[in-house]
Amino acid sequence: MQYFHWYIPNDGTLWDEVKTRAKELSQAGFTAMWLPPAYKGMGGTYDVGYAVYDMYDLGEFEQKGSVRTKYGDRQQYLNAVKSLQAAGIQVYADTVLNHRIGGDDAEIAKATPFNRGDS
Repeated sequence: MQYFHWYIPNDGTLWDEVKTRAKELSQAGFTAMWLPPAYKGMGGTYDVGYAVYDMYDLGEFEQKGSVRTKYGDRQQYLNAVKSLQAAGIQVYADTVLNHRIGGDDAEIAKATPFNRGDS
């Protein structure tokens, strides 16, 4: 089951909700949960996670105006994952490796020119 949607409130409580409802979800027959991106997006607490800022910040560093992400902080996330697993539910973490819009500055990349007609 996908346990998120685009319009989740920006209140940092999603991970706590997942933790609280883990047993209920298992009893309802769910065997796997797809969670939203847990890392910091460029919009801070307003970012749903697809405008990646820092894939290693799960809500533990002061960046983009907050410590937590839209969904909560690192410990809340880990608690939610552990609760799902304890209830027998597999966890799928949404990680989008090719989204890199959230950087602070443009980076200049050097390349060696080549003649396109040279085969």
